[in-house]
Amino acid sequence: MGIAQRYERERERVDEVCRAAGRKPGDVLLLAVSKTVDVEGARQAFEAGARAFGENRPDELMRKAAALPDAAWHFIGNIQSRRIPDIVGASALIHSLYQEKHARKIDEAAAKLGRVQDVLIEVNVSGEASKSGVAPEDAAELVRMAVALTHVRVRGLMTMAPRGDAARARACFEGLAALQADIRAQLSADDAAVFDQLSAGMSEDWEEAVAAGSTIVRIGRAIFSEEFA
Repeated sequence: MGIAQRYERERERVDEVCRAAGRKPGDVLLLAVSKTVDVEGARQAFEAGARAFGENRPDELMRKAAALPDAAWHFIGNIQSRRIPDIVGASALIHSLYQEKHARKIDEAAAKLGRVQDVLIEVNVSGEASKSGVAPEDAAELVRMAVALTHVRVRGLMTMAPRGDAARARACFEGLAALQADIRAQLSADDAAVFDQLSAGMSEDWEEAVAAGSTIVRIGRAIFSEEFA
């Protein structure tokens, strides 16, 4: 089974899980995390129907976005200040914003390009020291700060769950959804209208995330690794 077949399989599985959860398949974006493959690997997934890809390194993001400009490229990695202009230049959506200084630099970079940059606020719902993200109790303040920036549009929240425990993952995702609802209620009508995305769930736990309300699942190994054939 090749990349195209694995992508098609995962898309079908996402659709099935959406229906089982009482949701429409189109409500959940399957983000093909292509960080482990070259351009050709991403191209195979694109030809099979993938239209959104995730990268965690600015150089690879820029290279693959240039090679496949008809796809939407998302940045899902750790943000480095010096690479923000590169990230903004190539990203449809930045998933990993959790520092005020980076929000302001994203705003500056987007202003120079004459665009508004869509972002998600990364929240460390699990509280694990190994994970990045703003603490849940500080997320609303960061959202309010970011939505005030002229060239930044806050689309929602992102998190990563503890690995190897479905129940803990589900609780983490449900916590993110509850936090999103609470923050949305504090926003203006215009800002609340676009604050509608939850990026949660990866290859091993995305089914729990869909059940909890995730709108973006980040699937890499199940598509691009032969171990999932």
